[in-house]
Amino acid sequence: MVVQPLGDCAYAVTLDGVPSTQVAALADALRGDPWPGQTEVVAAYATVAVFFRREAIPSEEEVGQRVASRLGRLAAPAADSPSAEPREIPVVYGGEDGPDLREVAAGARLSSTDLVRLHAGADYEVQAIGFLPGFPYLSGLPSELACPRRASPRTVVPAGAVGIGGAQTGVYPCASPGGWNLIGRTPLRLFDPERDRPALLRAGDRVRFTPVAAAEFPAAGVCAPQAGRPALHVLRAGQLTTVQDLGRSGWRHAGVGPGGAADEMAARVANSLVGNPENAAGLEFTLSGPELRFERDTWVAIGGGEFTGLSSWIPFRVAAGTTLDLGGARRGCRGFLAVAGGIDVPEVLGGRGVHLRAGFGGGHGRALRAGDRLAVGPDPGVAPRGRWQVDTRLLSRYAGEIEVRLVPAGRACTLPEGLAREFTVSARSDRMGVRLEGPKREAGGGGNLGSAPVVPGTVQLPPDGDPIVLLADAQTIGGYATAGHVATVDLPLLAQARAGDRVRFRAVTLEEARGKLAAREHALAILRAGIKERLK
Repeated sequence: MVVQPLGDCAYAVTLDGVPSTQVAALADALRGDPWPGQTEVVAAYATVAVFFRREAIPSEEEVGQRVASRLGRLAAPAADSPSAEPREIPVVYGGEDGPDLREVAAGARLSSTDLVRLHAGADYEVQAIGFLPGFPYLSGLPSELACPRRASPRTVVPAGAVGIGGAQTGVYPCASPGGWNLIGRTPLRLFDPERDRPALLRAGDRVRFTPVAAAEFPAAGVCAPQAGRPALHVLRAGQLTTVQDLGRSGWRHAGVGPGGAADEMAARVANSLVGNPENAAGLEFTLSGPELRFERDTWVAIGGGEFTGLSSWIPFRVAAGTTLDLGGARRGCRGFLAVAGGIDVPEVLGGRGVHLRAGFGGGHGRALRAGDRLAVGPDPGVAPRGRWQVDTRLLSRYAGEIEVRLVPAGRACTLPEGLAREFTVSARSDRMGVRLEGPKREAGGGGNLGSAPVVPGTVQLPPDGDPIVLLADAQTIGGYATAGHVATVDLPLLAQARAGDRVRFRAVTLEEARGKLAAREHALAILRAGIKERLK
């Protein structure tokens, strides 16, 4: 058993030689009997990742002792253990539903009929859920059918697509880009946030595929109607304007990452400025803000980057009938607009923010469009006394040259060779991750490995050598090599990085990363208290 930090608020426990069914049972046992501060547990292949609140992180030794103790008491399966009988998944093989079936069959020197017979004749086991909400990584693929992922991934893979990637097979629960070879499609809905158990499968379950001649594929339609009375009218959406709060907790085991505002500090401070709880939902926008018409009197504040339409870090009164154009970004990349009362859309899996890839939350399941109307919750009934503004020296400084602290993988004391240089932020960056470009290094250090848990801040090394630093919409499991984890305290800097900005890494210890985070939380508590004194 090996215990290693996974970012600065989680641990990954690797259990070589332990069967996947026992790994899944261990994760269930840890969820059922959590220790103080534990928030989530995720099973993936031979790894269990355990997540904690920032203020209650145990030591590696404590985690190892507790995991070993729980593992030793797993002689009998739990009453709610994964199903012993395989779950049958109907599949329409080939044709439009399986456009790569003939190519995969030809590569294996098989007929299409023999490929279907082999694929449907095997027993599979769910090793992990991740990449997308509800996406099952299945072991048990007959060796004859193993084939490399596509050299050029598709921009859109339809929901229900059954694919082969390397020695694994899996099912795409929702429309998504993807590089697996598509051999069929199922009408089953593998992920539905409205179900008590959103993911149809979980780690340890057994699966068999059943060929069917035809199937009807139901429409997605998973978004609940928004609540309350509309108080905001979107006249122009701006760029990637979405409803976000501070994210979800407790659903990583179903492939649903926390999400939430990319710049967490911007959301927390902006909400405090209008009297909201820090976790209230607001609007996040990128480079170009929306144009909004307000249909009731309220207070608003912007946190994050500087936008031409409204000064940051100061509350403003907006009268009913006012149109507010937030304009373009002068500094930074993302803004967060807090509205007194919070954006009132239904909670889905414990959060109000939108999950763009799975199409749920945010009231619409997507980025906002012109014509959308949003409800706002009850006014908290506070107003600023006099004119004042947050001292920006207390906040992250957004600049074109960024240095971020990195806890190297394996607790190394120095930067990995591939990161000891300056990088430029790529225009291909998004809420999933900041893509960095730099002088090409020799191949061989990165690439595809066994899938393992990842977190916002994980630095991935794809085969091309250009790192990706995962952000708020990071998947829960990744297959690239990792170089370490950016300290949580520095993630707002990367969330505000724009194309062309320069980034350097600096190696720090895990203890230093946690210390800086604790210091930030202390400063934020003082700031909140100061704001509260100035609100009636």
